[in-house]
Amino acid sequence: MTEALVLDVFNTALLTILKVSLPVLVVSLVIGLVISVLQATTQIQEQTLSFVPKLAAVFLSLIVFGSFMLSTLVSFTQWILLMIAEVK
Repeated sequence: MTEALVLDVFNTALLTILKVSLPVLVVSLVIGLVISVLQATTQIQEQTLSFVPKLAAVFLSLIVFGSFMLSTLVSFTQWILLMIAEVK
């Protein structure tokens, strides 16, 4: 196994992690920002007020983006298994 191949696998793994986690993280970030602005304007500083909408949004984003995330992980796993089969 060459150094370039290891770096290629590492690079592809990091990009796959970003592609899979980014939709859920962006949804959580946007909902958290909206709730924070709402709390700042109404001066309601309740911690659970931001937790429940973020939890619901993350759950819904997992439902919406779940097939994309699964197909991305399956294709990465197939690529890794093919790479393992070619290693001498």
